[in-house]
Amino acid sequence: MCAFTQRARAAEMAQSDFGRALSGAERRMERAAMELARTRRLLEREDMAGAFGSAFAFSAEVEKLALLARVLPAYTGHPKAAELTEQMLLDTVPIEMGYAKRGWFLLKIPALLPKKGTGSPIYIQQYLYPALRRYFDGKPPALYHSCVLAYRHVYQHDRPERAYRDHDNIEVNMVTDIVTLYLMPDDAPRRCAHYYCSAAGELDCTEVYVVPASRFPEWLAAAQADDLKEEMLYETSEIWD
Repeated sequence: MCAFTQRARAAEMAQSDFGRALSGAERRMERAAMELARTRRLLEREDMAGAFGSAFAFSAEVEKLALLARVLPAYTGHPKAAELTEQMLLDTVPIEMGYAKRGWFLLKIPALLPKKGTGSPIYIQQYLYPALRRYFDGKPPALYHSCVLAYRHVYQHDRPERAYRDHDNIEVNMVTDIVTLYLMPDDAPRRCAHYYCSAAGELDCTEVYVVPASRFPEWLAAAQADDLKEEMLYETSEIWD
């Protein structure tokens, strides 16, 4: 088979795969639009239970669509598709991280979804792993040998507490795996305690704290007093030296 024929077949296959992926994305978008319209109708009828179920279905469809959207450029066969997609995620997903003067590490990410949110772990991996890899590139990590991994789920002030999600039903495993990869020695996860809490704030988000065990009482007192806001986060743990 000549080189020209091989290239032509490769281009034909890429076009076919891209077309199928594109059709799949269109179907997902149509389903999401239908669920969103249904949610609006149920809200207008003041059927909040029905609106919740429909809103959840909408969330699941959008989640699946987002996963497909991230791989869609790769189906075109463009050699830089993966690199550009990773950069797009870094530019668009709001992530904040750094070392606090009080001795712990803070990672602030978009609000984590319930475990039933299909595709959620993959979604988290796609945006979080590249962000931490880039952040720690060339920096000496602070390895926490004995620590508490604290998850603080923040909800907008106007959301009633009854709408807060059950901590046991929130997807945190992927975040834990990625955080421990960069901030703990190999055997530390076995000696790392976990703590979960909720709080009201300006925007929905999830705050993940890696707190040395000796400083956890200080962190807990600050959390209970709603005094965890940091004026500045630092690039390295050398501020503690």
